[in-house]
Amino acid sequence: MQMQAIKEQTKTVLRFCIVGAGNTFIDFGVFFLLATAGAPYLLAQAVSYMAGMANSYIWNRIWTFQVKKKVNRQEMLRFITINAAAAGAAFFLLYLLKETGHVPLFLGKIMATLGGMAITFIGSRLWVFQNPMDQKEA
Repeated sequence: MQMQAIKEQTKTVLRFCIVGAGNTFIDFGVFFLLATAGAPYLLAQAVSYMAGMANSYIWNRIWTFQVKKKVNRQEMLRFITINAAAAGAAFFLLYLLKETGHVPLFLGKIMATLGGMAITFIGSRLWVFQNPMDQKEA
């Protein structure tokens, strides 16, 4: 039984990574499209993060965490809260790296994205898309 749980958790993490790659592609695409068009980089960060976040909610809910119940307000608020925390951390990290660390924009964006992804996975797994089987064990 333990081995099955490990396999399921591994599949969940892999699915999250695949969805995350798609989110990152959308995020980076929108970010650099806006930045190249002359938008301030922090505005580009906010808009691009929201685009990736919308994709994330749909695919993580349906495929990664396989939630079967109807969407409800509480789940949506939790998702927004976790993503707001991740966005805030990524936003702050990007600013810090670019303005005080003098890290190139592309590298700073990658580092900020990775930090945000860690927060999003942990929050999504433990709080937003709670597995009913996990709740029964607790």
